[in-house]
Amino acid sequence: MGVGISVRDMIAKRAAEEIEDGMVVNLGIGMPTLVANHLPAHINVMFHAENGVLGTGPTPVKGEEDENLCNAGGLPITVVPGASYFDSTYAFSIIRRGLLDVTILGAFEVSEKGDLANWIVPKKIVSGMGGAIELAQKAKKVIVLMNHVDKKGNPKIVSECTLPLTAKRCVDVIITDMAVIEVSQEGLHLIEVMEPFTVEQVVKSTEAKLIIAEHLT
Repeated sequence: MGVGISVRDMIAKRAAEEIEDGMVVNLGIGMPTLVANHLPAHINVMFHAENGVLGTGPTPVKGEEDENLCNAGGLPITVVPGASYFDSTYAFSIIRRGLLDVTILGAFEVSEKGDLANWIVPKKIVSGMGGAIELAQKAKKVIVLMNHVDKKGNPKIVSECTLPLTAKRCVDVIITDMAVIEVSQEGLHLIEVMEPFTVEQVVKSTEAKLIIAEHLT
């Protein structure tokens, strides 16, 4: 991990590498919003927000926030040239028509089949599922960003999710503070290990079975 970069930013920076020029991308609430800050300048992307913006940009400099510009989580945003505004019905129409190339979401749990649980923890008050269920089912590619284990040290990549599901068999890529894992019909493929961790540490911190890639990076 580079000097001066947080773990959350490290994960977001790696996620930005999954985005290609010309894509339409939705960023979920929390860690995924940081991805826009790490997109290379030569990559032209239209970021989508469920509250009705297409063309969101990086987080504004402190003190230069526009009170009229925010993402679906209510956090301040910037916009890029060509951005457009519309009501949430149009925003969800874009999602439901399958027009999003990528959605990047947070998660509490992901199963070895790619099931996603990211909207509620029992006995905790939450605002609701929001657009997660549509995003998880309709986006062409679903990328999940999260810590590899929870605050108690329990694995978040599990054989079967114990929390209420957002959607089944929807996750394509998992990026954590320890690893990058691709989901396929064969199972979970460990393709990258983050410094300073080892393959053995990643396997020990993962409940689900991992298939170690031949050309692991």
